[in-house]
Amino acid sequence: FTVRDPKTGKLAAKFIIVANQIAPDGGEAIKAGNGKVISARLSDAQFFQSEDAKKKLIDYYDKLDTVVFHKKLGSIKDKAERVADLARALAPFTDADLDIAEQAAKLSKCDLVSQTVIEFTSLQGQIGRLMYEREGGDADIAAAIEEHYKPQGPSDSVPTNPVSVAVALADKLDTLVGFWAIDEKPTGSKDPYALRRAALGVVRIILENGIRLELAKLIVFHFIPFAREQIGGQAYALKADAERLEGIIPPLANVTVDDYYKEILSKIGSERILNESVLPKTNDLLAFIGDRLKVYLKDKGISHDLIDAVFSLGEDDLVAIVNRVEALQAFLKTDDGENLLAGYKRAANILKAESKKGDLPDGEPDKGTVAEEEALFNALQSAKPKIDSALKTEDYAGAMTALSALRTPIDNFFDGVMVNSKKEQERQNRLRLLQDTRATSRRIANFNKIDG
Repeated sequence: FTVRDPKTGKLAAKFIIVANQIAPDGGEAIKAGNGKVISARLSDAQFFQSEDAKKKLIDYYDKLDTVVFHKKLGSIKDKAERVADLARALAPFTDADLDIAEQAAKLSKCDLVSQTVIEFTSLQGQIGRLMYEREGGDADIAAAIEEHYKPQGPSDSVPTNPVSVAVALADKLDTLVGFWAIDEKPTGSKDPYALRRAALGVVRIILENGIRLELAKLIVFHFIPFAREQIGGQAYALKADAERLEGIIPPLANVTVDDYYKEILSKIGSERILNESVLPKTNDLLAFIGDRLKVYLKDKGISHDLIDAVFSLGEDDLVAIVNRVEALQAFLKTDDGENLLAGYKRAANILKAESKKGDLPDGEPDKGTVAEEEALFNALQSAKPKIDSALKTEDYAGAMTALSALRTPIDNFFDGVMVNSKKEQERQNRLRLLQDTRATSRRIANFNKIDG
């Protein structure tokens, strides 16, 4: 065990050892033996450190090409280049400088081929930071070199420096997308590439830093290099289109997923690869990340079915998902929420039963023939714009409040209306009202996924 001088806080030239025997000489021989071993190791470390210091950190970059990351995913240098491109694209979301984020990513793996880290592998990142600091390099880049490996477990801290966040997120997403691209996913308890840990890291980095990202689009974006490899084309070099690279992620908030996929299609050059490989793998990876989100939120007292109820809507902004789930959980604990869920389930069960008999009626409902129909119709017409307006501003509590106005009309509808009227026109309108009720509720969450 290493020890520190309590006066200075620096490492002291002393150590503590534990022996499993009572030595006749009071432990003098044991101390001497351990001292020799430690002295030799420190001497080695001093030599490696002095040798490494003869070069700048960037001088090790090309040597990364001699280390295989994975036989199907190229060398560490290949990975570093992908991570650098992705970190640059992510930088606007973390408030990091684009050039600094890219440079930090390129330097982040360089110490892996330094003599010190080759000999003392647990010091990866730390040595790189120390080497770069000795050069008088940028403080944000130095922090990112060490912190981009974080978090390495559920109890490890999450980076908060904007550059560190961009590089750490890019590094983990590249690993996940890469292994999904070559179909090397965890199976059962086996996870040789620590992909579950990487996915949990993505979840924690995004949520604990409040980063707003549409993950589906980002994952498809990063699948491009791998998809181009699949169709035999030259690997797509993101840097070759610098203008598009710097704009590809931020404008995504203004386009639909479908339009974005069409744009990506022009880059990939193969609709078959897009539809048969990229999109299915993207959805599968999103589900995998969603499972890690459930694990993360379970510790915060949120049940998995509520996450499913929101995640199944196609939402991929993790911050928005959590905000909506928390509002949903609070709503369902109220009398209005509990009763509305029961009413929704009843409506859904009727629609499910009727759909087995034939197609459900198309078109919009009207006020019907009885007061309870008209009350539910009016409540739906009033609630829908309020829900849409609240969702646009991410006022999920407000959306729940608007939805709760349906509780009494739904209760009264089921108490006073025979859905399967003998008059076909009445039956069809009442089924349309139930479909409209279900669709309106699903603007907030897929209540079918909620237990109870």
